[in-house]
Amino acid sequence: MMNLPETMHVSRETQERLETFVALLEKWNPRINLVSSRDIASVWDRHVLDSLQLAPLVAGQARFIDMGSGGGFPGVIVSIATGVPGTLIESDQRKAAFLREAARATQAPLTVLAERIEQAEVLPAPVVTARALASLSRLLDWTVPLLEKDGKAFFLKGQQADEELTEARRSWHMDVRIHRSITSHDGVILEVSNLERV
Repeated sequence: MMNLPETMHVSRETQERLETFVALLEKWNPRINLVSSRDIASVWDRHVLDSLQLAPLVAGQARFIDMGSGGGFPGVIVSIATGVPGTLIESDQRKAAFLREAARATQAPLTVLAERIEQAEVLPAPVVTARALASLSRLLDWTVPLLEKDGKAFFLKGQQADEELTEARRSWHMDVRIHRSITSHDGVILEVSNLERV
């Protein structure tokens, strides 16, 4: 449990649901390694808060798709915090089982697809998210079929973000807004829209 910064204040009910999620993660983690064992002690700072940064960007949307949801970051956290329905795509069957249990326990409006991103058959959404999954170029390849025409993608990225943007722009025309991370001095959120192959 931790006190959230003022800029990320959530209701008491949301805080309780986040605590339910973290308790479940701690219970499952020794069996299926959802986050590294050294991250468990700092799971609020490293994972929950980092994911919560997307909540104001996704809030008010009809729905979203989270690619490679893994231990539930950012997909489960975003859905708990915003109430926006989400589809989580996670190819690892055991992690998908955890995500389904997390959705049930926290009453988050989520659907879990246990398949590879490129094979997922899902209606495009106005928002696509991903965190710590792949290079930006690879993310964009996966995003295009999942994103509505006027939609936006939000990717949590680290210190390689500039290099990844330079690389991706060789293959893609896109509009990019960069939001500075409030949990990591070298982290950013890339907001990508108007995606088109070069």
